[in-house]
Amino acid sequence: MEEAVEELLRGDMAAFQRIVDATSARFVRLGARMLGSVADAEDVVQEAYVKAYRSLVNGQFDRRSKIETWLYRIVVNTAIDAKRKKVPTPTEDDTLVNLGWDGRASAEARLALKELSDWLGELPEDQRTALLLKTVEGLSSAEIAEIMDCTEGAVEQRLVRARATLRKRRSQR
Repeated sequence: MEEAVEELLRGDMAAFQRIVDATSARFVRLGARMLGSVADAEDVVQEAYVKAYRSLVNGQFDRRSKIETWLYRIVVNTAIDAKRKKVPTPTEDDTLVNLGWDGRASAEARLALKELSDWLGELPEDQRTALLLKTVEGLSSAEIAEIMDCTEGAVEQRLVRARATLRKRRSQR
């Protein structure tokens, strides 16, 4: 992916499409989990790519981090901004419960997934973001710290608090 950045900077505009193709599915998945709506996530990811493209061609990417980490940060910040601007109203067909399910999943599994989604939605934004980046995206604490612009210790603290809150909710169930 770093070579695609080099090609883009040399004037190959098609190189950005390779970056989009390599990352869009995971960014939409992350955005959907953060926002509760696939449609909202697609909008956020599109906006994030526009910001990233402009920054790249204007020479604002300083290369202190990997391109993927930098893009994650843009997507996360854009999703947080979008969430602050409006309250998402997912439709029945657009809720997290339906992500990746083929319609034959049991009612019990769907209910459990919906409940987990609700619990994640109740976490503070920084805890939910850290938890999603760690458990869903599989990023290291160092990568998450770079994305969230904080220390690794702060990431670990957010993860501990998020997990404790989820355990407490589970025990109340």
